[in-house]
Amino acid sequence: MSSSSYGWSIRLAELVVFSHLRWVFVWQRPQHIVWRLARRHETFFVEEPLAGTGVAEPTLRSEKHGPVTRVWLEVPGPERHVDFGDPAAATYDARLQELLGETQGCLAWLYTPLALPLTAALRPRAIVYDVMDDLASFSGAPAELRFRHQQALQEADIVFAGGRSLHASVARHRPDAHLFPSGVEPEHYAVVRPKRAADAPPVAGYVGVVDERLDLALLEGLAERLPSWEIRVVGPVVKIDPAMLPQRPNLVYTGSETYARLPEVMAGFDVALMPFALNEATRSISPTKTLEYFAAGLPVVSTRVPDVVTDYGELVSLADDPEGFAAACERARKEPAERRLEQLAPVLDRQRWDAIAERMRALLPTGAVPALRVEAGGLE
Repeated sequence: MSSSSYGWSIRLAELVVFSHLRWVFVWQRPQHIVWRLARRHETFFVEEPLAGTGVAEPTLRSEKHGPVTRVWLEVPGPERHVDFGDPAAATYDARLQELLGETQGCLAWLYTPLALPLTAALRPRAIVYDVMDDLASFSGAPAELRFRHQQALQEADIVFAGGRSLHASVARHRPDAHLFPSGVEPEHYAVVRPKRAADAPPVAGYVGVVDERLDLALLEGLAERLPSWEIRVVGPVVKIDPAMLPQRPNLVYTGSETYARLPEVMAGFDVALMPFALNEATRSISPTKTLEYFAAGLPVVSTRVPDVVTDYGELVSLADDPEGFAAACERARKEPAERRLEQLAPVLDRQRWDAIAERMRALLPTGAVPALRVEAGGLE
């Protein structure tokens, strides 16, 4: 990985991705798809502006991550969240255009509709809008976001949706939207589970971002009802005050882990958790972690998130409260793994990220993106 400040130009940008998530954050849908599309053409991953870095004037930064060039604008002022529509980022489009050079004929790919105005400066061949979340329903979402979402649905040449509920809401405005639920790399999670000491407590674990989508009261109640278990929460705390996190002797917060280490982390679980609150922010989610838990060979206990119920209701244990979660964890730990793995094998094979990215690529305008070359080896 190399880093540089703004002031140089790349040969030709073939794919320019605009994202509200940072490339170096939790490895999620954008990273999985973009990394695969970037194997054969020049790809830039343009992130939301970043404040609190001490710069005196807006400064464009970039750094290479394998086949992807990460780009972000640092703006003056204290640390705070700055989105693409913030006045502090008013020069982002001009600076990005100077960095990229000639971009006519590139493909612009949106993960946040707030970046839609920036695409005009690129004169792209086409605009792709991959709707991965109902961002307007998240806590603290900008008022402009819902309007930009509708605008992006109207202006995009191709629209993808990352789950059934999202697709249903998008299809009302774009009947031609394509449903592409998130996928998994089964081989990535194929690790040998370590032998645990006989007196070690069972572990029920969650992996992912810790934010307003989690039911914190449910987590606390589960820890109370399984005092002989360890309830392990793995992931960064985002958009909520860490002081709000419930504290129990057997409730452990480990912080972030890299994608490379997730198989090792999950190998330490006996049961995987999806303790999502049922609110506006989760109404349309289709958790990628469901398949990752499956690939790790884990039984899963989840609240009744609509897409989880529809797609995996027969493969996960569904519960509504701490008592139900505790009972499901106890049952799941005793279930034979062989039968579960036999049921999961065809699901995992059908939802491979390589196949999903290739099917997406096949829908892009002819000549916009070269055919994917599936290479051996894992992610960086």
